[in-house]
Amino acid sequence: MKFRKMLAAAAAAAVAVTLPSVPATPAAAAQPADAQPATAAAAGPDGFATVAGYGQATTTGGAGGTTVTVSTPAAFLDYIARPGPYVIQVSGTITLPTGTTDGMHSVSSDKTIIGLGSNAALVGGGLNIGLPVDDDVTSPPADAVHNVIIRNLSISGATDDLINVQMFSHHIWIDHNDFSNGDDGAVDIKRGSDLVTVSWNHFHDHDKTLLLGHDDDNGAQDSGRLRTTYHHNYFNGSDQRNPRVRFAPIVHVYNNYYNDNSYGVASTNDSGLFVEGNYFFSVNNPGRVVFSGPEGRMFQRDNILVDCNHEIEVRGTVTDPRTFYSYTADSAASVPTIVPAGAGVGKV
Repeated sequence: MKFRKMLAAAAAAAVAVTLPSVPATPAAAAQPADAQPATAAAAGPDGFATVAGYGQATTTGGAGGTTVTVSTPAAFLDYIARPGPYVIQVSGTITLPTGTTDGMHSVSSDKTIIGLGSNAALVGGGLNIGLPVDDDVTSPPADAVHNVIIRNLSISGATDDLINVQMFSHHIWIDHNDFSNGDDGAVDIKRGSDLVTVSWNHFHDHDKTLLLGHDDDNGAQDSGRLRTTYHHNYFNGSDQRNPRVRFAPIVHVYNNYYNDNSYGVASTNDSGLFVEGNYFFSVNNPGRVVFSGPEGRMFQRDNILVDCNHEIEVRGTVTDPRTFYSYTADSAASVPTIVPAGAGVGKV
């Protein structure tokens, strides 16, 4: 039987998790209590995408490079593959070819890909951020793809993933996009990738939405990595994996709006999810640790559940994200208003 309930704050987060071989910088002092909530489009990234590591101080994308505007598949594919920093502005709709890549097209380091206006779109194909898959590589290679920003694009109809981040890629910011109707994942992050923020996106008409860590047997690449922030996303009928997490020591899921999903977040393989200030409406299982595979860890505070069938499952301890970066969470009660108004394209 469904219930209408506000979850009270849970116990404070406890011990920190050791992150082997992954350098990071402690966060600056937390923002004051009267800081303005993050209801407007940010000029730059936040969350884990701003944490130093792997020789990169933060995420800047193509800043400092040449700015180009593209409106054809040929021009788009040319510039996303070029070395060096570029700001690539997408004008109108670009239909990506399938060819021999199953419609996945690789993005090189130091790129900002940003749509112009509210009708920039990629259809029929997806973006791959990362080197080719190699199971024998278990530590970050020197040429790992890094420093990529994807903003203000509608991406739909891919024959595989809409965006795939893999093979130790790091410092990725995916912000203010619209994702729908992909054949596999909407935004999948896997194989040792790290320091990623996924913010203010609209996910709809999609099934397997966000996969963080692809396999129970991939701990050699994933353990201690996959640190990701998901905030102010609108999961609008995106059925499952919002996200589904393996191995990540800390994943911050805050101020997201869940509307009509089979489940919200799932934590397995000892991953640690810090879930706060979200609004779950008509979600069968808002948060799970009893799931397929070994159990994970889940901490929750200040979430609101309305017409859900189960409460958020909690287990173990998870590091407070303020160990790594400062942020101001909006009240969960405001999420159904501010997130649909601010998420998606045409807002930056």
